[in-house]
Amino acid sequence: MIYEPAEDSFLLKKYVLEYSKGKVLDIGCGSGILAEAALRKTKDVLASDIDSKAVKHCLKKGINAIESNLFSNIKGKFDLIIFNPPYLPEDPDEPEDSKLITTGGKKGYELIERFLKSARIHMKKEGKILLVCSSLTGNVEKLFKRHKYKFNKLETQKSFFEQIHVYLLH
Repeated sequence: MIYEPAEDSFLLKKYVLEYSKGKVLDIGCGSGILAEAALRKTKDVLASDIDSKAVKHCLKKGINAIESNLFSNIKGKFDLIIFNPPYLPEDPDEPEDSKLITTGGKKGYELIERFLKSARIHMKKEGKILLVCSSLTGNVEKLFKRHKYKFNKLETQKSFFEQIHVYLLH
């Protein structure tokens, strides 16, 4: 199942257009909307997703894409890493196929924590991360501090049942 762009994708896209330069990595690329935005600013963009259907979809759109579980197949260092993760807490009633694109773990933040543990080794010295999450995800700022990232909340957008946050980490 390919994650179709929604409010979080559109909000993050605004900042992808602002911060993309040099070598860019889009982790969990889904439909490819963020990789496409980055390609408007630089030609060195790699998209990755755990779902082979998403990778094939991006390849058909002319985006350089590979299958990877977070950083498992990623080599090199990047100026910008983009991550629009599944960030909602587990819902036992949700169908298994859609959990892959919505659920970030039992509490919602576990996948983000796995990402943070590995991201730094794939960042250039002045590299940055753009990450989007929800008010339902839990205290991500505590995670950022635990993994020694400096961060700025760039924007918060209210939606029907949550707030969507975009962070810049370095």
